[in-house]
Amino acid sequence: MKISNETKVGALSAIAIVLLILGFNFLKGKNLFASSHKIYAKYSQVDGLAQSNAVMINGLQVGTVYDIKPMDNSIDTILVTINLSREVNIPNNSLAIIKTPPLGTPEVDIIKGSSPTPLLVGDTIHTMIAPGLLDGVMKSVNPLVAQATAVLATVDSVLLKFSDILDPNTKGNLRSTIANLNAITSSLAKSSVSLDRMLDKENGSVTQAMDHLNSFTDNLAKNNGTLTATLDNLKKTSDGLAQANISHAVNELDSSSAALHQLLTTTNGSVGALLNEKTLYNSLNSTVRSLNILLDDLKTHPKRYVSISIFGKKDKSAPLTAPLSEDSAKNYIQQH
Repeated sequence: MKISNETKVGALSAIAIVLLILGFNFLKGKNLFASSHKIYAKYSQVDGLAQSNAVMINGLQVGTVYDIKPMDNSIDTILVTINLSREVNIPNNSLAIIKTPPLGTPEVDIIKGSSPTPLLVGDTIHTMIAPGLLDGVMKSVNPLVAQATAVLATVDSVLLKFSDILDPNTKGNLRSTIANLNAITSSLAKSSVSLDRMLDKENGSVTQAMDHLNSFTDNLAKNNGTLTATLDNLKKTSDGLAQANISHAVNELDSSSAALHQLLTTTNGSVGALLNEKTLYNSLNSTVRSLNILLDDLKTHPKRYVSISIFGKKDKSAPLTAPLSEDSAKNYIQQH
């Protein structure tokens, strides 16, 4: 029997419609060919939960959200139908919590209880809405916001009182004080620059002074033996002076000086008479003058005193009566 084209087209259309319905239900989490059983959960809000969202137990997906609908027109309670695709024993005291990951879609997380009685098909599981990330942040921020509000109110009241206290004269004084503080800080900054220059590792005066001090201490260390010997000699000298009878020597010197003074000032002794007698001085002076005349006459008229010449004659010139000067004696000798 020959099948007409119209029949083929109709059959293909029916198959396409069936596949479309099955695919649509599969995308919605409704698998018509898989064994499943449904349980229910009631929430006051679902936080964006939608059909075909995952149902998890211990991180493993055990089903999907089959349907979401309000139980009344006021939408105070929302009934969520959960389609479990696995054979899972869920205790009847378990909790179904809606969680919203920061970067994911909401999901139902079932926390298993400890009851030995499992949930049956068509039972309603206990529910709880887990606080989201924003809710936790807001709970932490709200006390801080309240404290900040109280602080701002206190600061506002303080500023109001402070503005009442500050008259124009006080404001001028505050401006002057701030200007003085700025000048002081500028001076401190300049001083810190000068101090940095002084403490410069290469050219600072403190560095140079420390270098000189190090050089001096190095010289002391190098000449330590010489200094030790010098100090030992000085100690020996001081010990010798301490042991010497200096007072006795000073007393002896004092006695000698007194005796010498007495000897020089008195005229009874021989030395005193020689020093204080003018006649003796005059006689000695006359004798020295006569001796000088004799020597000059001997230089100028040697023939008078020594006659040795065979052909010469004796010098009969008059003798000198006064000493000659050195120039006159030289001239006379050159002439004769």
